Amino acid sequence: MEISEILAKCDHTLLAQTATWAQIQGICDDGVKYHTASVCIPASFVKQAKEYVGDKLAICTVIGFPNGYDTTAAKCFMATDAVDNGADEVDMVINIGWAKEAKWAEITAEIAAVKAACKGKLLKVIIETCLLTREEKIALCKCVSDSGADYIKTSTGFSTAGATFEDVALFAEHVAPHVKIKAAGGISSLADAEKFIQLGASRLGTSRIVKLAKAMENA
Repeated sequence: MEISEILAKCDHTLLAQTATWAQIQGICDDGVKYHTASVCIPASFVKQAKEYVGDKLAICTVIGFPNGYDTTAAKCFMATDAVDNGADEVDMVINIGWAKEAKWAEITAEIAAVKAACKGKLLKVIIETCLLTREEKIALCKCVSDSGADYIKTSTGFSTAGATFEDVALFAEHVAPHVKIKAAGGISSLADAEKFIQLGASRLGTSRIVKLAKAMENA
């Protein structure tokens, strides 16, 4: 697989708490140059970033991030605010405590509410696989499938582990046909990126693939 094909599936990501506008500008420049699917950035930078890149690059942001335990009303406000500021895509974190209590109807309803708040923009649902059992992951595949969301996503990158091949394969087996898959967290090589795509991932949340592309240019 050509690196350009992998880059086209990357949400080029910078979500560090210390992120500055200069750094956000830098990943936006990289996203435009390397034709990534989007840049994934903190909500406070969305308006500036959208004004900076215009229609040259999709802007993705995160809500209820990284812990997922904000109220549904707060998540809906954050989603609408992000979209109103120019976000093309929203990645939300589920209420993981609800998953531990098997509150599947409540999780599905919350995701559906956030999807409505996105006003037609893409919604990706982070379930934080490293904190879940296999049975919980399968149940959440159904929640996401039934909610109207566009993607299921493995991880925030801020918990105990990131994406695994096993989890992406599990998603591919259990989500509805209309639900796409995003692998995120710890994707550090082109070989791993390619394998995630082969297993069914349509998006990769990573900052490292662009760094690898730059290194190849400079080699």
